[in-house]
Amino acid sequence: MRILLAEDDDGVAAALVEVLYDHGHDTRRVRLGRDVLTYHRSADLLILDLGLPDVDGLEVLRGLRAVSDLAVVVLTARGDERSVVRGLRLGADDYLVKPVRLAELLARIEAVTRRAAARTAAAPAGPRTVCAGDVEVDLEARRVRVAGVAVELTAKEFDVLAVLAGRAGTAVSREQVLDEVWGDAHRAVSRSLDVHLAQVRAKLGRPGLVTTIRGFGFRFGN
Repeated sequence: MRILLAEDDDGVAAALVEVLYDHGHDTRRVRLGRDVLTYHRSADLLILDLGLPDVDGLEVLRGLRAVSDLAVVVLTARGDERSVVRGLRLGADDYLVKPVRLAELLARIEAVTRRAAARTAAAPAGPRTVCAGDVEVDLEARRVRVAGVAVELTAKEFDVLAVLAGRAGTAVSREQVLDEVWGDAHRAVSRSLDVHLAQVRAKLGRPGLVTTIRGFGFRFGN
């Protein structure tokens, strides 16, 4: 399994990387919270310390949950009830307080991974073709038709449309679109999304097809 470890203490990080390696896990260690949002797409699970030097770990968790459902195990010295409750409410799959027995950490990782795999297996596959009115988006063939007529989109324009159409009827945050299309919501140029979405709307000629949700993001269809 690929694990992303966010830990600024070199001694703790070295010990964790060693034990994780010994148990077959490929581990990338980062020291900064912003690096979590850069590398999370290449990981199957995140071990997150809350006391990071650049950004509080709870804010990192909040930002991550805006764009990803990556499994997260918080491992921190912060054991007060308020932090534990906030961490779990913000989307941590488990919360451990240092010092922790390594055998317990490994068992918790296995449990979180099993739950994540079960959720994925139970999730229904989304439709390959999405229709809204006379607009038809074929997600697999990457084709778009309006009233039966093919519409040519650039690769990035289709990528933006596909993120929204794949979740038709559901509100999708700007951060999630930026993350999925450009690979990193915090490094992508937000203005690029607006430009590409404006081009999609113009080419489709259906102004109400993609609704802007002020302060949050967008919704495709009704």
